Amino acid sequence: MEKQPLPTDDDGTETTESGIDGYAGEEGQPGLSEPAARAGWNSKIEYFLAQVGFSVGLGNVWRFPYLCHQNGGGSFLLLYVLLMLIVGIPLFFLELAAGQAIRQGSIGVWKYISPRLAGIGYSSCVVCFFVALYYNVILAWSIFYLGNSFQSPLPWTHCPQEGNATVKECEKSSPTSYFWYRKALDITDSIDETGSFNPYIVCCLLAAWTIVCLGMFKGIKTSVKVMYFSSIFPYVVLFCFLVRGLMLDGASEGITYMFYPKLEIWGDMQVWRQAATQVFFALGLGFGSIIAYSSYNPKNNNCHRDAFTVSTINFLTSLLASLVVFAVLGFRAKNKAMTCVVSNIKELSEQFLSGPVDTNLTPGFNYSDPSSVALKDYRDWFQQHGHLFPGNLTDCDLEKEMQQGVEGTGLAFIAFTEAMSCLPGSPFWSTLFFLMLLNLGLSTMFGTMEGILAPLTDRFKTLANNKTKFTIFSCLVGFLIGLLFTQRCGNYFVMMFDDYSATLPLIIVVAFETFSVSWLYGADRFLDDIEAMLGWRPPVIYKYLWKYVCLLAMLGLLGATVIRMFIKRPTYMAWNQEQGSEEILEYPGWALAVMALLIIFAMMPVPVAFIHAVLLDRTSHTARNTETGQYSIVSTEDKCETPMTDMSDPDRRNGTAASFS
Repeated sequence: MEKQPLPTDDDGTETTESGIDGYAGEEGQPGLSEPAARAGWNSKIEYFLAQVGFSVGLGNVWRFPYLCHQNGGGSFLLLYVLLMLIVGIPLFFLELAAGQAIRQGSIGVWKYISPRLAGIGYSSCVVCFFVALYYNVILAWSIFYLGNSFQSPLPWTHCPQEGNATVKECEKSSPTSYFWYRKALDITDSIDETGSFNPYIVCCLLAAWTIVCLGMFKGIKTSVKVMYFSSIFPYVVLFCFLVRGLMLDGASEGITYMFYPKLEIWGDMQVWRQAATQVFFALGLGFGSIIAYSSYNPKNNNCHRDAFTVSTINFLTSLLASLVVFAVLGFRAKNKAMTCVVSNIKELSEQFLSGPVDTNLTPGFNYSDPSSVALKDYRDWFQQHGHLFPGNLTDCDLEKEMQQGVEGTGLAFIAFTEAMSCLPGSPFWSTLFFLMLLNLGLSTMFGTMEGILAPLTDRFKTLANNKTKFTIFSCLVGFLIGLLFTQRCGNYFVMMFDDYSATLPLIIVVAFETFSVSWLYGADRFLDDIEAMLGWRPPVIYKYLWKYVCLLAMLGLLGATVIRMFIKRPTYMAWNQEQGSEEILEYPGWALAVMALLIIFAMMPVPVAFIHAVLLDRTSHTARNTETGQYSIVSTEDKCETPMTDMSDPDRRNGTAASFS
């Protein structure tokens, strides 16, 4: 039976999903009211702000720079661009075109391709919900730090005092680490210790969900108004930080360390896996948000150009953020390295003053003035004579300082805050930074929530008729479940959800998407539909990229992720209060069970929907065969049509199967 092509403007399928798959009990009823017209963007700039705002998020600021630095600098950039061109942009284009053509959320799109694949859309909704739960907690942390930035000096500048002594935990670590782990999180020593709720973070989480709810309760009409600020403001802040950062001592060293090429990394499969994963998450593939946003576009919108434009902006934003991050971290590392040099020079000077020292060990620099000694001069001397010199001299390695706390929350809430505390007017820069993080997170949260709300309101008429109530209810549920992350051990659950609730399910979702379009529906037919929609045919290279390169890349990434999970027991970074330092711990057995349940629950809709569609299809076929047999004994000499005559028509039968699936 030939599959129907994607809908055209006059099909009536561009409204709500009831035009595609109908509702049980309503199928075939005459006089059903026509669904309301689908909302649309007021302008192309609104659409761009939404897509860019969703794809450009916190990962561009605190994940991409770290990966670039750790995996070969300039070599990683080339690998990243290559994977984006042959995998990222084709898949991004696929989702844009599917959403724009079918004019539905993720559930409607994949149900239209094949009723048995509706579970792909439901899985996307589940993953979006998981991500929204912990992502908004990060926004709550940003709100907490933003509120504490309006004071001078900043509260994480100095260690607090207990009586006449400095707090030992702070003295063993650093003021910024102490403020993050003890004041902001009040964290436990492991995930096994739950602890009480943190009232400050609970209030901040409520504020974060309130902002999201206010921005979403009227759909894209209200969220896009917020995006005018939340999508543009981060770029203003990044450019301000770039100009200020390039003026700092150590900025050039930081940028050099980041971009220094190491070509040997191309032979490391782990680097390929990390680059592919970053491309995958940077563009927001599999969430359903891309599909939802593009479904509000007019049919003739050039989604091919949009795919390249948004992807390019995303990459350039990551590059800009990397320059900013490593310019500022270079300044921080240079400060710490020079503090190390001054401390060692003072000890060296005391050794020379206290007794005779081998004249061959005498340095060429002026050790009587520690602040005048250059870092390079000290390191050159230390590498030659340091191990022979009496005393406890240490090497002052700038790159080693660069590598401390430059990923994830450690970058934003420890390393970067420490660097900003050294800047003149530090409260101003701190306020700007955390306001930027808040806006980056908000624009991504709007897209994530749209990936939940749009498919479900398209699929269920009751939700569509009560969308405002549904939005408020979703945010309320998100806040209540999100209280899990506001416990003293909440940060460990954030790490767990970040690492395991989305990665594997999303890779599987995108693999199913690619397979269903390129093989089940047909890549040639999909290109035909795009040609009818745009008025010109995309290059044939997309057919081969979708059918082979992208699909194999997704399967390879899936295999590498699964193998890594099984050969290495999952671990997390814990805070040891007694030692005042981080330590790597293995997840306990119950936590591994929770991870497995998260992955299973996210993927469960795919097989459940498939089985459900197959059973309904067989049931409907059995019912029709039974009724056909009953009507066959009736005399038809007068050639009068029975009700089943229409049902036996192939086109009607296909529509009925789709309706009940």
